[in-house]
Amino acid sequence: MSKNFVIGVDFGTDSVRSILVDTLDGKIVKSAVYRYPRWSKKLYCDAGSHQFRQHPLDHLEGLEHTVSAIIRDSGIDPDSVKGIGVATTGSSPIPVDENGDALSMSSRFSNNPNAMVVLWKDHTAVAEAEEITKAAKNGEVDYTAFSGGSYSSEWFWAKILSVYKKDPGVARNTCTWMEHCDFIVGQLTGERPLNLKRSRTAAGHKAMWNKKWSGLPPASFWGGISPELGSLRETLYEQTFHGSEKAGHLCSKWAEKLGLSADTAVAVGTLDAHAGAVGAGISPNTLVKVVGTSTCDILVGSPTDPELDPIEGICGQVEDAVLPGTIGLEAGQAGFGDVLAWFAEVVLGPSRQIIHRSTQLDAVIKETIIEELEHSILDELSREALELAPCLNGASALDWINGRRSPFAKETLKGAFLNLHMGTQASHMFRAMVEALCFGSKKIIDHLEGKGLTVEEIIAIGGVANKSPLVMQTMADIIGKPIKIAASKEAPALGAAIHAAVASKVYPSMDQAVAKMVPAFKKVYSPDLQHQQVYVEKYKMYEREGEVVENLKLTTQ
Repeated sequence: MSKNFVIGVDFGTDSVRSILVDTLDGKIVKSAVYRYPRWSKKLYCDAGSHQFRQHPLDHLEGLEHTVSAIIRDSGIDPDSVKGIGVATTGSSPIPVDENGDALSMSSRFSNNPNAMVVLWKDHTAVAEAEEITKAAKNGEVDYTAFSGGSYSSEWFWAKILSVYKKDPGVARNTCTWMEHCDFIVGQLTGERPLNLKRSRTAAGHKAMWNKKWSGLPPASFWGGISPELGSLRETLYEQTFHGSEKAGHLCSKWAEKLGLSADTAVAVGTLDAHAGAVGAGISPNTLVKVVGTSTCDILVGSPTDPELDPIEGICGQVEDAVLPGTIGLEAGQAGFGDVLAWFAEVVLGPSRQIIHRSTQLDAVIKETIIEELEHSILDELSREALELAPCLNGASALDWINGRRSPFAKETLKGAFLNLHMGTQASHMFRAMVEALCFGSKKIIDHLEGKGLTVEEIIAIGGVANKSPLVMQTMADIIGKPIKIAASKEAPALGAAIHAAVASKVYPSMDQAVAKMVPAFKKVYSPDLQHQQVYVEKYKMYEREGEVVENLKLTTQ
C-alpha cells in the first residue's frame, strides 16, 4: 500500500519550520527550519516604541526553502504529498493589492515598515485599541463581547487604524488587509483576497468576527471610527472556515517552487497556538499552554455545554476555532520567554561591551567568548535558580514587562522587582521572574475556572516547555496541577499537518486524524507539595504587589 504524506508549516516569530508527516501515524519524516534574515538584523523594528515589523520576503523565501528541502531530502514521490497546512503568528496583518500580493513587494514600499507584516507583538496601536473599545461600548452592539470585553493593540483593526493614521500613502495604495495565515494560503493557492476562504480562528479571535452579528462588525460601525476602516470593511469577507477545510490547490507557480503537484490540497490557514493545541491532542476541558516567547492558553469547552455567555478578560471565545463543534477560548501572557531573554540580556549586556572594547583580546577570541556567553547565559541562570528553594522573604517580581494580556488586557502596565536587598543576586532575580510568570499563568486559570469553566488537564508545548525544567516544575508547583509535555516539539506544525490531512480527505474528520497522528506525552511535571505550600502564600503577595504597581501613576505609557 502506498503511503500518503502531508506538510505542516509553522511560521513562528523568529523562523519558519516545515515538516513532512506520514499520515498513517503522524511520524515526522523530515523537517527544515529557516531563520528570517531581515528579522534577525532587527530591520524595520524599533523596540523602544514597541514597533515590530517583518518583511514578507522573510516568510516567502523561508516557505520555499523549507518545503523544497524536506521534499528533496526525503526522496519521496512528490505526488504522495496530499496536502499542506499553514499556521502563523497572529494577529499579524499585512496590506496587499487586489491580487493578494504584499504592498511591500513593490519597489515604492519595499523599505516602508508600515507596508509590512505588523507582527503580533507590535504594541504601537494602544490608543487605537482604546478608541475601538470605546466605540463598541457606546454603540448599540458591543462587538467586543466575545473578545474578552475590550479590544487589544495586538489585534487586526487597531494595527490597521494606527498605520492609516501615520501613513496615508499606505492607506491610499492598499486594496485590503489579510492576516498572515490567510496571506500565505492566498499565495499558495493563487486565490484573490475577495475569493479566498479566510481563517475562522484569526477572524474570530483577532477581528471580532462572530455569528451573533453575522460576521465582522459592519462598515457603518467602522466608518464611525475612520472612513478608511469603513471602506476597508467592504473589501473583506463574510464567511470564515475551520483550518481543516480545503482552501484550494497549489497554484502552478508555487507547485513548481516547492517541487509538488498542482493537485496538492491547501488547507485554510490558522494561528500557531490553535494549531499547536491540535498537535498536542487537545480535547474538551483540556487547557493547552503554548509556552514560548509569549504564552497562549487554549481551552476547548465540551460540545454538550450550553452556549457560553461572554467572558470578560480573555482574548476571545469562538465557535469552531480549534475543534469543530466546540467553543475555543483563548487567553495568554504578552511576554514569557521574551521576558526571560530580556533579563538575560540585562545581565549580559555590559559584559559584552567590555569584551568588545578590550585591548587584551583579539577579534576572534572576543567573538568566541561573546558567542559562548550568549549561548550559555540562560542555562547558567536556570542552573543557579534551581539551587534556590522557594521562600517568602526573598526577591519577588511582576511579569508585565511587555504589558498584560490576560486576564483583563492592559498593555501599558510595566513589570517590577520588589523585596531586593544587598544580598540579592542575579539568580534570585531570575527565579523571582520565573515565579512571577508562573503566577501570571495561574491567574489566567483561576479566572477561567472562576467563570465556571473546567480545566481537567493541562498540556504544555513550545520552546520553553521543552527546554526549561525550572520553569515547568515551578509552573506545576504554583498552579497545583500536573502539567504534561506534548511529545511533539513541533506541535503547531503537526497541527497544521493534521488540518492538511483532513482537507485532503486522507481522514474524514478531525477526531480520526488526531487519534492517528498525535503521539503520546513525553513527560509530566507533578506539583511538589512542599513548594506548593510556600507558593500559596507567595501568590497572595503577587496579587497584592500587582494591585499596588497597577495603581501607581508614574507614567502614561
